[in-house]
Amino acid sequence: MKTKKLIRLFVLITIIFTILYLLLAAKPLAKEYQYTPIWKINTSNPVVKQVSDDSSKFHFHLGQTLGYFTPDGDITLYKSFPSKVSISDNYYAVYDSNAKNTSFYNPDGSLAGIITKSGYPYFKDDLVYVFLAGGASFTKCNSEGSESWTYEGTLPITAFSAKKDFTAVGFVDGTIKVFNNHTGIAESTFVPGGSDYPVILGIDISEDGQYVASISGHNKQRFVLSHREENQQKIIFHTFLDSDSPYQTVVHFCKDGKRVLYNYKNKLGIYDIHNKKNTAVKLENKIISIQENDDFVFLLGKEKNKYTVSMIEQTNTLAGSFSFTADYAFIHSDENNLYIGKDNSISSILISKE
Repeated sequence: MKTKKLIRLFVLITIIFTILYLLLAAKPLAKEYQYTPIWKINTSNPVVKQVSDDSSKFHFHLGQTLGYFTPDGDITLYKSFPSKVSISDNYYAVYDSNAKNTSFYNPDGSLAGIITKSGYPYFKDDLVYVFLAGGASFTKCNSEGSESWTYEGTLPITAFSAKKDFTAVGFVDGTIKVFNNHTGIAESTFVPGGSDYPVILGIDISEDGQYVASISGHNKQRFVLSHREENQQKIIFHTFLDSDSPYQTVVHFCKDGKRVLYNYKNKLGIYDIHNKKNTAVKLENKIISIQENDDFVFLLGKEKNKYTVSMIEQTNTLAGSFSFTADYAFIHSDENNLYIGKDNSISSILISKE
């Protein structure tokens, strides 16, 4: 009799424990990301469509063709060109090795202005620059192409970052200069140092001009983050990389201002400015482009003719990746859409959680 009571008590305790476990300890399954193709357009012989001037447009450059497209998949401008091009979502210009008095255009093909300085044009959003002969000097232009101010140097420029109010420039001797875009004055000059050969290979500046991040040097190569204090840059974080590369590389401040990304051999470094935490994510190839939306950072990597798109979550983890083969490729992002250009096509993919 006593044995039966003990068995019943044991069964009852087991049932109660199981119910409590299901209520308190069980967790819902993690949501998976879904990739839904929305549209695909052919750019080898596209139909060009007129849209309103206030419609969103993204630029594309595939091989010897350029143009603009909308989130709905309409090609609004398409051109082939014989030599070189500089293009952003705001302007484009076609030029050759003897670029002089270069005309540049709006996304609808209308003339925006003429760059009066001789040199290679460069556009970052609605900012207009021209790199002068010799590779050591550049001019900041206004929206019509006329000179706003010019920096004339003697040492080759090896890294360049342009934001609305500031331009950060890295040089072969390891020097970094930060220019005020409105006055042309170099408000700070500093050398990250720490390597036997101090060349600046990658650089970016935050939107507010307070932070400058760079990859520099050989033997050993390192990532350096500095913060502006009055007119001086103070190093607040640095780390030596586990490999050296002689090539230019990507350094990128995220739009939220909280993280800075930097690429080195088979890895993406992520430094969280607020939490002061440095993370490394393994990658297959060298990053050539970075795009963002509210949920992800999208990376486009390249190794020979193999391209890889990787997605980094806000938790600084790799959410997924996929690869394809192409001669030319690009990515853009807009809200939950990812646009992928590949040789003669552009595709739109909706990314959602299920």
